[in-house]
Amino acid sequence: MYKKQMTLQRIVCYALLIAAALVFVYSLGLVTDLYDSLFNYADATKKKYVEGAEIYYNIQPFNKQLTGAGIALILSAVSIFLFNTHKRRKYYVGNYVTVALNAVLNVGVSVWALINVMSYRAQYLLIDFEKLAELADRYDTKYIESTFWFDLAIPVFAVLLIVTLLSLGNLVFKVMLMKSERRLIEEGREE
Repeated sequence: MYKKQMTLQRIVCYALLIAAALVFVYSLGLVTDLYDSLFNYADATKKKYVEGAEIYYNIQPFNKQLTGAGIALILSAVSIFLFNTHKRRKYYVGNYVTVALNAVLNVGVSVWALINVMSYRAQYLLIDFEKLAELADRYDTKYIESTFWFDLAIPVFAVLLIVTLLSLGNLVFKVMLMKSERRLIEEGREE
């Protein structure tokens, strides 16, 4: 039973790191399509202005914060490896703290990011796409109407939350095994 739990423990720890890196990579790509299609039309002082294109500038502070959150998630996941949570047979206080810190941070960032991304998605859909298509055709720039990067937030943060649940489940499994091991040791001493 311990071998299965230790294997699960290792897999979950690496999965946490991969999920955190996925959030970071997502943050780097979030504004890519917006730049390609809206940058030239987001300034209201120019003749080439498109209603709603200012979302390109509005989303920048959030995107910067999301990138910072992605880095924080990676550092938090790395802390699991610094405390050897991925290979400890017996957990100590530091291991419990790192797992709890990861869980709180992952859930907090996921909720915050999903709320914001969906809000920006709603703003994006208010763009005057007819005028954007006309100007993109005239000035030979990209025309992107897709909400792909906004919609991608759901599976990205779902992965992060699922891995977090697995991490917490592994913690519970570990505690149960540690208690049963203590009980067996105590029974062996009595005999």
